Amino acid sequence: MVETRECFPFGCLLKYLFTLLGLILFLLDIVLDIGTVVSFYQDGAYVYMAVMIVLLLGSSVLLQVFSWLWYAGVIEISTTDFLHRINNFRKGVWHSIRDDVAVKLKHDFLMLRLFEAFSENTPQLTLILSRILQRGELELITGLKILTSAAGIAFSVTLYHRSMHVYSSQGRKMSWISTGVYFLWNLLLIIPRVTALALFCSVLPCYIIAHFLSLWMLLVFVAWSQKTDHMKSPGWEWLFRAAVGLIWYFSWFNVSKKGSIKVKMVLYYIFMALDTMMLLGFWCRKVFEYAGCWSSLNPCIVIPTLLGLYVIGILVQMIYYRTFHPKIAEPNLTDSTVSSLEDIAAFVFIIYLKSQQTTVPEPLDL
Repeated sequence: MVETRECFPFGCLLKYLFTLLGLILFLLDIVLDIGTVVSFYQDGAYVYMAVMIVLLLGSSVLLQVFSWLWYAGVIEISTTDFLHRINNFRKGVWHSIRDDVAVKLKHDFLMLRLFEAFSENTPQLTLILSRILQRGELELITGLKILTSAAGIAFSVTLYHRSMHVYSSQGRKMSWISTGVYFLWNLLLIIPRVTALALFCSVLPCYIIAHFLSLWMLLVFVAWSQKTDHMKSPGWEWLFRAAVGLIWYFSWFNVSKKGSIKVKMVLYYIFMALDTMMLLGFWCRKVFEYAGCWSSLNPCIVIPTLLGLYVIGILVQMIYYRTFHPKIAEPNLTDSTVSSLEDIAAFVFIIYLKSQQTTVPEPLDL
């Protein structure tokens, strides 16, 4: 008798570690949020403390609203599934839509994580960087907060993208190498954008609000032009578009399959590159006005570095979509043949039941 040994499930281990890392980053982010608020209070930076609290509360309210709306949708699907089961039981047919509920729950959870990353973590990161640039010194807790926020943002985007491939009906799955590359180019593109916003905010703190509102409203209009339909009510759909505009203020996020995705991505990154250079230009002008800033940050070094990171991120992104992006799985002839035979058999069986409708007994009530 030949003994067989099963291979160690490294894929399951990596998936477990990946999920565990996300939980650790989430818990660490909560602890550092509290520490940052306390640090602002101790330094007497009450305006920054107030903005930090507003970001925390605003993000929490946004997530709760979407959570309740999508939770109500899940209850509706579950109720429909229950009634569907009862109806099928009476007809002697066994079919369930419970899998749709699981997929919807997973998608909504990942979408909430994405909203949290760009409504709380990314603005916080911009705020903390701006405060550090104004003070000219870096503390341990703020340094940890910066690293955790940056990693958490890129991690949330990568996890959403990877999970959408895993639960896709087209059978496309990302390898761990492609996941790492995807994480890298997102990190390389997010860092220059957030840093440019922080530099601009450090010298023109009042104008960052005007910049955000004007650009955000434009991005919400673009989201409306994409004819998104993720919510059942038109009113709540505008809330979704507002959240998409907030994400687009920092990073790319595809919300519609209409039109060419490549063209939309190219236009987005060109526009954001011009906006980022404009922010750096205003910061550079203020640096020339305040000679003391030359001792800590030299625009001749900072600006080329950030633009270089942006270009490298674009190149890594191009490499990802050319080499590592999962391809659409080709349909399996055997599976499609079997599926067709099953459909034919089911169709014949239904015709048979219709013809024998007067003699078919009702299901026994056990």
